[in-house]
Amino acid sequence: SKAKFEFTGTSEQVWYNWNTPRSITYSAIIYCLRAMIAHEIPLNNGCMRPIEVILPQGSLLDPHKDAAVVGGNVLTSQRIVDVILRAFRACAASQGCTNNITWGDNKATSYYETVAGGAGAGPNWHGRSGVHTHMTNTRITDPEILEKRFPVVLQKFCLRPLSGGQGKFRGGDGVDRRILFRRSMTLSMLTERRVHQPYGLYGGENGQCGKNLLKRVDGRLINLGGKCSIPMEPGDTFILLTPGGGGFGKVNDEEDKNPEQTEFQSYIERGSLFNYKLTQEGV
Repeated sequence: SKAKFEFTGTSEQVWYNWNTPRSITYSAIIYCLRAMIAHEIPLNNGCMRPIEVILPQGSLLDPHKDAAVVGGNVLTSQRIVDVILRAFRACAASQGCTNNITWGDNKATSYYETVAGGAGAGPNWHGRSGVHTHMTNTRITDPEILEKRFPVVLQKFCLRPLSGGQGKFRGGDGVDRRILFRRSMTLSMLTERRVHQPYGLYGGENGQCGKNLLKRVDGRLINLGGKCSIPMEPGDTFILLTPGGGGFGKVNDEEDKNPEQTEFQSYIERGSLFNYKLTQEGV
Protein backbone atom coordinates (compact mmCIF):
# COMPACT_ATOMS: atom_id res chain seq x y z
CA SER A 1 0.00 0.00 0.00
CA LYS A 2 1.04 3.60 -0.58
CA ALA A 3 0.58 6.91 1.17
CA LYS A 4 -0.61 9.69 -1.11
CA PHE A 5 0.27 13.36 -0.63
CA GLU A 6 -1.71 15.50 -3.05
CA PHE A 7 -1.06 19.24 -3.28
CA THR A 8 -3.61 19.99 -6.00
CA GLY A 9 -4.92 23.52 -5.52
CA THR A 10 -1.54 25.00 -4.63
CA SER A 11 -1.10 28.47 -6.15
CA GLU A 12 1.04 29.26 -9.17
CA GLN A 13 4.72 29.96 -8.60
CA VAL A 14 5.38 33.46 -7.31
CA TRP A 15 7.70 36.21 -8.53
CA TYR A 16 9.61 36.33 -5.26
CA ASN A 17 11.95 33.77 -3.76
CA TRP A 18 9.72 31.49 -1.69
CA ASN A 19 9.06 28.98 -4.46
CA THR A 20 9.97 25.45 -3.42
CA PRO A 21 11.68 22.80 -5.57
CA ARG A 22 10.31 19.27 -5.50
CA SER A 23 13.28 18.09 -3.45
CA ILE A 24 12.35 20.40 -0.57
CA THR A 25 8.75 19.18 -0.59
CA TYR A 26 9.97 15.58 -0.53
CA SER A 27 12.27 16.40 2.38
CA ALA A 28 9.38 17.88 4.36
CA ILE A 29 7.24 14.80 3.70
CA ILE A 30 9.99 12.39 4.76
CA TYR A 31 10.69 14.45 7.86
CA CYS A 32 7.03 14.37 8.95
CA LEU A 33 6.66 10.64 8.38
CA ARG A 34 9.86 9.79 10.23
CA ALA A 35 8.76 12.04 13.11
CA MET A 36 5.29 10.49 13.40
CA ILE A 37 6.18 6.80 13.00
CA ALA A 38 6.91 5.14 16.33
CA HIS A 39 10.19 3.46 15.43
CA GLU A 40 13.47 4.58 13.88
CA ILE A 41 13.68 4.67 10.08
CA PRO A 42 17.19 5.08 8.65
CA LEU A 43 17.26 7.80 6.03
CA ASN A 44 17.74 6.07 2.67
CA ASN A 45 16.71 6.19 -0.97
CA GLY A 46 13.85 3.78 -0.39
CA CYS A 47 11.95 6.09 1.97
CA MET A 48 9.92 7.54 -0.90
CA ARG A 49 9.06 4.25 -2.63
CA PRO A 50 5.74 3.77 -0.81
CA ILE A 51 4.90 7.48 -1.14
CA GLU A 52 2.96 9.01 -4.03
CA VAL A 53 3.34 12.78 -4.33
CA ILE A 54 1.17 14.89 -6.64
CA LEU A 55 2.51 18.38 -7.31
CA PRO A 56 0.99 20.69 -9.95
CA GLN A 57 3.65 21.72 -12.46
CA GLY A 58 4.44 25.42 -12.40
CA SER A 59 3.07 25.78 -8.89
CA LEU A 60 4.66 27.13 -5.73
CA LEU A 61 5.80 23.58 -4.90
CA ASP A 62 7.05 22.63 -8.38
CA PRO A 63 8.22 25.86 -10.02
CA HIS A 64 9.97 26.36 -13.34
CA LYS A 65 13.75 25.95 -13.28
CA ASP A 66 14.32 29.72 -13.51
CA ALA A 67 12.17 30.52 -10.45
CA ALA A 68 13.70 32.09 -7.35
CA VAL A 69 13.71 29.47 -4.58
CA VAL A 70 15.97 30.44 -1.67
CA GLY A 71 13.02 31.27 0.60
CA GLY A 72 11.37 27.95 -0.18
CA ASN A 73 14.04 26.14 1.78
CA VAL A 74 13.71 28.26 4.92
CA LEU A 75 10.05 29.38 4.88
CA THR A 76 7.77 27.38 2.60
CA SER A 77 9.24 24.08 3.79
CA GLN A 78 8.08 24.93 7.31
CA ARG A 79 4.55 25.62 6.12
CA ILE A 80 4.48 22.29 4.25
CA VAL A 81 5.29 20.62 7.57
CA ASP A 82 2.48 22.57 9.25
CA VAL A 83 -0.01 21.37 6.62
CA ILE A 84 1.02 17.71 6.93
CA LEU A 85 1.07 17.62 10.74
CA ARG A 86 -2.33 19.29 10.83
CA ALA A 87 -3.76 16.81 8.33
CA PHE A 88 -2.65 13.98 10.64
CA ARG A 89 -3.75 15.95 13.74
CA ALA A 90 -0.36 15.05 15.19
CA CYS A 91 0.58 18.24 17.05
CA ALA A 92 -0.01 21.98 17.09
CA ALA A 93 1.91 24.30 14.80
CA SER A 94 5.34 25.53 15.74
CA GLN A 95 6.51 29.01 14.78
CA GLY A 96 6.40 28.06 11.06
CA CYS A 97 9.44 30.08 10.14
CA THR A 98 13.21 30.40 10.58
CA ASN A 99 13.24 34.21 10.94
CA ASN A 100 16.00 34.96 8.43
CA ILE A 101 17.74 38.23 9.26
CA THR A 102 20.67 39.73 7.33
CA TRP A 103 22.50 43.02 7.32
CA GLY A 104 25.50 44.49 5.56
CA ASP A 105 27.04 47.40 3.68
CA ASN A 106 29.42 48.08 0.78
CA LYS A 107 32.47 47.71 3.04
CA ALA A 108 32.52 43.91 3.04
CA THR A 109 30.43 43.76 6.21
CA SER A 110 27.71 41.11 6.12
CA TYR A 111 25.89 38.94 8.63
CA TYR A 112 23.13 36.33 8.46
CA GLU A 113 21.27 34.75 11.36
CA THR A 114 18.20 32.65 11.89
CA VAL A 115 16.28 33.12 15.12
CA ALA A 116 14.35 30.63 17.24
CA GLY A 117 10.69 30.70 18.26
CA GLY A 118 8.10 28.56 20.02
CA ALA A 119 7.42 24.89 19.33
CA GLY A 120 3.91 23.47 19.13
CA ALA A 121 2.46 21.36 21.92
CA GLY A 122 1.38 17.76 21.44
CA PRO A 123 -0.79 15.01 22.99
CA ASN A 124 1.40 14.72 26.09
CA TRP A 125 3.98 17.49 25.98
CA HIS A 126 4.35 21.24 26.29
CA GLY A 127 6.02 23.00 23.39
CA ARG A 128 9.62 24.08 23.90
CA SER A 129 10.41 27.78 24.13
CA GLY A 130 13.09 29.60 22.15
CA VAL A 131 14.06 26.72 19.86
CA HIS A 132 14.36 25.98 16.16
CA THR A 133 11.91 23.35 14.95
CA HIS A 134 11.30 21.06 11.99
CA MET A 135 13.25 22.05 8.86
CA THR A 136 16.07 23.91 10.60
CA ASN A 137 18.66 23.28 13.30
CA THR A 138 20.98 26.29 13.25
CA ARG A 139 22.65 27.95 16.22
CA ILE A 140 23.03 31.69 16.79
CA THR A 141 26.14 33.82 17.26
CA ASP A 142 27.26 34.56 20.83
CA PRO A 143 26.48 38.17 21.88
CA GLU A 144 30.14 38.96 22.60
CA ILE A 145 31.28 37.80 19.16
CA LEU A 146 28.36 39.56 17.45
CA GLU A 147 29.21 42.92 19.04
CA LYS A 148 32.96 42.52 18.52
CA ARG A 149 32.75 41.75 14.81
CA PHE A 150 29.85 44.00 13.78
CA PRO A 151 28.85 47.61 14.54
CA VAL A 152 25.76 46.62 16.53
CA VAL A 153 24.68 46.31 20.15
CA LEU A 154 22.46 43.42 21.26
CA GLN A 155 20.11 45.30 23.59
CA LYS A 156 17.84 42.42 24.49
CA PHE A 157 17.51 38.69 23.85
CA CYS A 158 15.01 36.77 25.95
CA LEU A 159 11.89 34.63 25.78
CA ARG A 160 8.64 36.37 24.83
CA PRO A 161 6.35 35.56 27.78
CA LEU A 162 2.98 33.94 27.04
CA SER A 163 3.39 34.11 23.26
CA GLY A 164 2.72 30.36 23.13
CA GLY A 165 -0.91 29.27 22.89
CA GLN A 166 -2.65 28.12 26.06
CA GLY A 167 -4.08 24.64 26.35
CA LYS A 168 -3.94 21.46 28.38
CA PHE A 169 -0.43 21.40 26.94
CA ARG A 170 0.94 24.85 26.18
CA GLY A 171 2.80 26.04 23.12
CA GLY A 172 6.37 27.23 23.54
CA ASP A 173 7.18 30.92 23.70
CA GLY A 174 8.93 32.86 20.96
CA VAL A 175 11.80 35.24 21.63
CA ASP A 176 12.30 39.01 21.86
CA ARG A 177 15.54 40.10 20.14
CA ARG A 178 16.57 43.78 19.82
CA ILE A 179 19.60 45.02 17.92
CA LEU A 180 20.87 48.61 17.92
CA PHE A 181 22.82 49.68 14.83
CA ARG A 182 25.89 51.91 15.31
CA ARG A 183 26.55 52.41 11.60
CA SER A 184 24.50 52.85 8.44
CA MET A 185 23.69 49.44 6.93
CA THR A 186 20.98 47.65 4.98
CA LEU A 187 18.77 45.26 6.96
CA SER A 188 16.80 42.50 5.22
CA MET A 189 14.36 39.98 6.63
CA LEU A 190 12.56 36.92 5.32
CA THR A 191 9.99 35.76 7.86
CA GLU A 192 6.56 34.14 8.14
CA ARG A 193 3.61 33.85 10.56
CA ARG A 194 3.27 37.64 10.76
CA VAL A 195 -0.41 37.51 9.73
CA HIS A 196 -1.75 34.02 10.43
CA GLN A 197 -1.16 32.59 13.90
CA PRO A 198 0.42 29.16 14.46
CA TYR A 199 -2.62 26.94 14.96
CA GLY A 200 -3.61 25.10 18.12
CA LEU A 201 -5.28 21.68 18.06
CA TYR A 202 -8.15 19.99 19.91
CA GLY A 203 -9.21 23.21 21.60
CA GLY A 204 -5.71 24.53 22.25
CA GLU A 205 -5.23 28.22 21.53
CA ASN A 206 -3.18 29.59 18.66
CA GLY A 207 0.31 30.92 19.27
CA GLN A 208 0.92 34.63 18.82
CA CYS A 209 2.08 35.98 15.48
CA GLY A 210 5.58 37.30 15.08
CA LYS A 211 6.34 40.95 14.45
CA ASN A 212 9.23 42.89 12.89
CA LEU A 213 9.57 46.47 14.11
CA LEU A 214 11.89 49.36 13.37
CA LYS A 215 12.47 51.79 16.23
CA ARG A 216 13.91 55.04 14.93
CA VAL A 217 16.35 57.04 17.03
CA ASP A 218 13.52 59.52 17.79
CA GLY A 219 11.38 56.73 19.28
CA ARG A 220 9.00 56.13 16.34
CA LEU A 221 7.91 52.51 15.86
CA ILE A 222 7.34 51.20 12.32
CA ASN A 223 5.87 47.78 11.49
CA LEU A 224 8.04 46.26 8.76
CA GLY A 225 5.84 43.34 7.80
CA GLY A 226 7.24 39.89 7.14
CA LYS A 227 9.58 40.50 4.22
CA CYS A 228 11.47 43.66 3.37
CA SER A 229 14.85 45.36 3.00
CA ILE A 230 15.42 48.75 4.64
CA PRO A 231 18.24 51.22 5.38
CA MET A 232 19.28 51.38 9.04
CA GLU A 233 20.85 54.56 10.40
CA PRO A 234 23.05 54.93 13.50
CA GLY A 235 20.83 54.76 16.58
CA ASP A 236 18.04 52.77 14.90
CA THR A 237 16.91 49.55 16.61
CA PHE A 238 15.51 46.42 14.99
CA ILE A 239 12.97 44.62 17.19
CA LEU A 240 12.27 40.98 16.32
CA LEU A 241 9.39 39.24 18.09
CA THR A 242 9.20 35.63 16.92
CA PRO A 243 5.99 33.55 16.91
CA GLY A 244 4.94 31.22 19.70
CA GLY A 245 3.77 27.65 19.23
CA GLY A 246 0.14 26.52 19.30
CA GLY A 247 -1.44 24.85 22.33
CA PHE A 248 -2.90 21.33 22.39
CA GLY A 249 -6.15 20.39 24.13
CA LYS A 250 -8.73 22.53 25.91
CA VAL A 251 -7.93 24.66 28.92
CA ASN A 252 -9.71 22.68 31.65
CA ASP A 253 -8.70 24.08 35.01
CA GLU A 254 -7.13 27.02 36.81
CA GLU A 255 -3.63 25.66 36.31
CA ASP A 256 -4.11 25.62 32.54
CA LYS A 257 -5.54 29.16 32.61
CA ASN A 258 -2.54 30.56 34.49
CA PRO A 259 0.54 29.13 32.77
CA GLU A 260 2.82 31.70 34.41
CA GLN A 261 2.08 30.00 37.75
CA THR A 262 3.04 26.57 36.47
CA GLU A 263 6.64 25.52 36.15
CA PHE A 264 7.76 22.99 33.58
CA GLN A 265 11.10 22.30 32.02
CA SER A 266 11.29 24.27 28.79
CA TYR A 267 15.08 24.07 28.43
CA ILE A 268 17.40 21.08 28.54
CA GLU A 269 20.91 22.09 29.52
CA ARG A 270 23.54 20.69 27.18
CA GLY A 271 26.63 21.63 25.22
CA SER A 272 30.30 22.08 26.02
CA LEU A 273 29.76 24.16 29.18
CA PHE A 274 27.28 21.64 30.56
CA ASN A 275 29.68 18.76 29.86
CA TYR A 276 32.49 20.69 31.56
CA LYS A 277 30.34 21.20 34.67
CA LEU A 278 29.63 17.47 34.79
CA THR A 279 33.34 16.67 34.75
CA GLN A 280 33.93 19.11 37.62
CA GLU A 281 31.10 17.65 39.69
CA GLY A 282 32.51 14.17 39.19
CA VAL A 283 35.95 15.05 40.61
